[in-house]
Amino acid sequence: MKKSKSLRKVFRKTPGARTVVHYKKKIPAKPKCAVCRAVLKGVARANANELRRMPKTMKRPQRPFGGILCSRCSRNELKKLARKND
Repeated sequence: MKKSKSLRKVFRKTPGARTVVHYKKKIPAKPKCAVCRAVLKGVARANANELRRMPKTMKRPQRPFGGILCSRCSRNELKKLARKND
């Protein structure tokens, strides 16, 4: 891989005691809940190109607000909506 700002530097020691730089892909940040900022479970940690090739079922959980809110916050939001409709 070539030098680029889109790649991260990884320093490696060779058997000849030299330090060389390898360039690797950056790892995307873990997806977080929009309300409480907790790390979302069941959501893929991939860049946009990898997500495009993934099926929808692997991208996020199949529930209301899946991939946006954590299970606790989505439960609270559904309760809030149910109370509002009464």
